[in-house]
Amino acid sequence: MAELINSWYEAGVSRPPPRPSLAGESSADVCIIGGGYCGLSCALELARAGRSVIVLESSRAGWGASGRNGGQFIRGYSSDNIAQAAAQTGADEKHLFDLSLAAIDLLRARVQEFNIPCDLRQGHVLAAIHPRHAREIDELAARLINRCDYPVRVLDAAETRETIASRRYCGALMDDNSGHLHPLKYLLGLLRAAEENGAVLYENTAALSADETSDGAIVKTANGAVRCRAAVLAGNAYLDIAPKLRARIMPVGTYIGATSPLSEADNLIAGRRAVCDMNFVLDYFRCDSADRLLFGGRVSYSNREPRDLAKTMRRRMLTVFPQLSRAKLEYVWGGSVAITINRFPDIGRRGRALYYAQGFSGHGVAMSGFAGKVLADA
Repeated sequence: MAELINSWYEAGVSRPPPRPSLAGESSADVCIIGGGYCGLSCALELARAGRSVIVLESSRAGWGASGRNGGQFIRGYSSDNIAQAAAQTGADEKHLFDLSLAAIDLLRARVQEFNIPCDLRQGHVLAAIHPRHAREIDELAARLINRCDYPVRVLDAAETRETIASRRYCGALMDDNSGHLHPLKYLLGLLRAAEENGAVLYENTAALSADETSDGAIVKTANGAVRCRAAVLAGNAYLDIAPKLRARIMPVGTYIGATSPLSEADNLIAGRRAVCDMNFVLDYFRCDSADRLLFGGRVSYSNREPRDLAKTMRRRMLTVFPQLSRAKLEYVWGGSVAITINRFPDIGRRGRALYYAQGFSGHGVAMSGFAGKVLADA
């Protein structure tokens, strides 16, 4: 069993008691491996449709990326080259983009329908550090407006500094449809909704294998098994039981620091929007409802936490907001997300009865939940 991390998110919630581990053999229409956004979203949809569902989670629900991410839900995909994905899939470019908007709509609808108190706030800013970034923003805005019929606004340097209290940025893209939330509170709300609709969660239950059978699939654990009509592999960066699927993604470490409450929180980012910059190894940040600045970035491709992580994250934060020189990072944490080569999600089926979704490449807050619905519909 992996222990819960010492994050501001974990400190700020009251988790329900641990669910029991699986013991013995059970059966269900569908067995889902992974208790994150994708798995619980799939479980919720299936349970509402009258299917029997068992979810297996190797630790606690939301232990992985779903409970520790930056909390930003953003239009589009990690790659803005939607035309390339359209060519690869044979799909219409606007249709692919609209799927990302449907993911955001689904997230908002669930927050409203199930009354999930997750501090959801609209507004997102993509910030340019170099003049080249500003030119790319102009091109991106033109594509979004003209090809995707999606309203955005380009900010010049002065407008950007009015929006973000930093001299680091020379332009920005304003998007009022994207935004941010408390990721763990949202995850726990999904869990509650799935269980209220009949889904059953077993925690501290790692799946050791998932194989097709003549009439469906069987998922084996250390102390039991689940026989099912279909199995869903939703472990993302933490799924080790399917090597061929694992080879399609790369786990990448990303890290976040949370300051103690700031008296100047309202003055850092206008409207408390979420922000990310345009560097390849980007910074992303937002102020939450507790007046803390949550500042993320510092990617690791080795799966090893960088030395003196708190010092590194604070130094990056002060590059953007030098006025916070007296602010302390009260929490620092990190973990793995999964990326794909083309930065688009990898969703599909193996054989007749094994379904999977992975590789959301930093856009998983909305898209992984939408992928869970897609798998449930399939």
